[in-house]
Amino acid sequence: MVGRRVLSMLKNRAPAAPPPPAAAEEVKRKSWGRKVVSGALICLTGGVALSALDDLVIYQSCSSKAMEKASKNQAIIEAIGEPIVRGPWYNASLAVAHKRHSVSCTFPVSGPQGTGIFQLKAVRNGDDNWFSILRARDWEILIMEALLHVPENEKKEQTFRISISDNIPLDCKPCAASRPQPSGSAQENQPQPS
Repeated sequence: MVGRRVLSMLKNRAPAAPPPPAAAEEVKRKSWGRKVVSGALICLTGGVALSALDDLVIYQSCSSKAMEKASKNQAIIEAIGEPIVRGPWYNASLAVAHKRHSVSCTFPVSGPQGTGIFQLKAVRNGDDNWFSILRARDWEILIMEALLHVPENEKKEQTFRISISDNIPLDCKPCAASRPQPSGSAQENQPQPS
């Protein structure tokens, strides 16, 4: 019995005949194709991860700037109290446009007296190169609104909309050049009394 096992092991260890040349070529082509597909998938995954990381950096810098403005606004402090805490990034929405020079962001906030949502639109100036992708950027907030919910008791709840805008001029005057001027040809086409 032991002899049979030894003989079967020796038979299994005997070198197999080499594959024909056509089969070897097919194996090489399949392995090269697999390498190309694997490389493409790795590059695609890396690109998606880099884009997500860039969006997270944009969110962090925009929301930090918004939190800084909100902490200086007395109406927001009176409504939800201090400290104002930014909500988690996965509850935020972020839309970037114009080659990542414009952003629209909405994120939750909370304070000791209530909760809310900050909505903002911001722009940035500067260069776009491969080294600036993961660098924090300086965003200028154009429009910012706070939608705040303050529960006082079971029957009475308050909701506030507070606009926080530093850059909007309040003394807008109509432009004289935009008023329509009567033309001479329009008067000629009017019916004349007879």
